[in-house]
Amino acid sequence: MSIGEVLAQLRPEFPDTTISKLRFLEAEGLVEPRRTPSGYRKYSWDDVARLRFVLTAQRDQYLPLRVIREQLAQRDEPASRARPTLVAVSPSGEVPSRPVAEPVDSRLSRADLLGRSGLEPAVLAEVERLGLVVAVAPGWYDADGLAVAVAVAGLLRHGLEVRHLRAVRAAADREVGLFAQLVAPLARQSDPAARARAAETARELIGLSQQLHAALVRAGLRETLGR
Repeated sequence: MSIGEVLAQLRPEFPDTTISKLRFLEAEGLVEPRRTPSGYRKYSWDDVARLRFVLTAQRDQYLPLRVIREQLAQRDEPASRARPTLVAVSPSGEVPSRPVAEPVDSRLSRADLLGRSGLEPAVLAEVERLGLVVAVAPGWYDADGLAVAVAVAGLLRHGLEVRHLRAVRAAADREVGLFAQLVAPLARQSDPAARARAAETARELIGLSQQLHAALVRAGLRETLGR
């Protein structure tokens, strides 16, 4: 990708980003795009991931570039190459708690899903009936199914009932339809780069949707909480 295409990728999530900022981060050694014989920058998807990590660490955790550079250096060490994601930590070394991601292609049996989520068989059957958890094959589930089951179990522990989650399923379906219209034109292309952009766009849309949902719920509860 050219520097302009990278800027277009980052702007939706980081609207204050400029070409000058990208050049500055390159000058600071945080990203090293390759150069064409004529001197133009060409960025890979890994370069974009590094930039997104740097910008997120600056925006959300106010980390200095020195600390961010150290974290990227640790990530680039051979022993660290198997790590699936980058996580910004504070200068003291604290890491925000977050669930461990399940491999996308993992498969779990029904018994595994019940055991790891804490759902009762009858509750799982009701959750499946509402389309919240969908088996990828009879009796087998993927990482997304597990994530949904764990989230549902947590909500039920707080007193919600499965029937209350119908609206969540309906809202998710509406978002899927809306986002599919945006990424489908790229996903249909035979060009691998276009399909990669489609996947990256989908990830960005999902992240932005999560941010929007959390902000709206947080704002809506502010009066109830007296804050």
